[in-house]
Amino acid sequence: MAERVEEDEQVGMAGRRPLVVRGDDYDQRFQELAQTGVDVHGEASFVKVLGRRSVLDAGCGTGRVAIELAHRGMEVVGIDADAAMLATARRRAPELDWRLADLTTADLSAESFDVVLLAGNVMIFLAPGTEAAVVANLASALRPGGLLVAGFQLDERGLTVEIYDDLCRAGGLSLVQRYATWDREPWRVGGGYAVSTHALAGDGVLVDGEPERAQGARR
Repeated sequence: MAERVEEDEQVGMAGRRPLVVRGDDYDQRFQELAQTGVDVHGEASFVKVLGRRSVLDAGCGTGRVAIELAHRGMEVVGIDADAAMLATARRRAPELDWRLADLTTADLSAESFDVVLLAGNVMIFLAPGTEAAVVANLASALRPGGLLVAGFQLDERGLTVEIYDDLCRAGGLSLVQRYATWDREPWRVGGGYAVSTHALAGDGVLVDGEPERAQGARR
């Protein structure tokens, strides 16, 4: 089995200001990992299994996930506030829809998606204090039965699953399922990483091919 990389290995948690490599240098790191046999597409595999069609890749960076989703036949829009990261995405896949926008204020009112994806530790890269606004704005882009999917590192001094669930609840979302990795390893309290799916409260949704109903945070 190929080794899998879950997220950027150079994420720094001090003061919740992660250290980042941008643009082409960031993208090159993942290309080099892929060449050594590392599976760098765990997020895309996770989303594909959900059986949805359209995806908003929120905080898409250089487009690694969005491009792979498009290769797998999905309709994708990528949004990021970092012009250097988006420039790389546009060079790699000029045929896709890339948008320079802040996730807090991006106007998503005219569109809706089956999945809104927050991969690459996006939630812990946000400016402190903007998390609730981002979640609420992205929730508004979900069509009925849609899912907000987020994966990020956990830190008791920063963002925890309890805090994240509260943010989602305030945005009208309820927890459907939680895993420890993009490979769907079972979630255990106290873990260092979480992949969570949330749906609009009261929505009947299908997860892993089975009917589920969002009905409050289940940890």
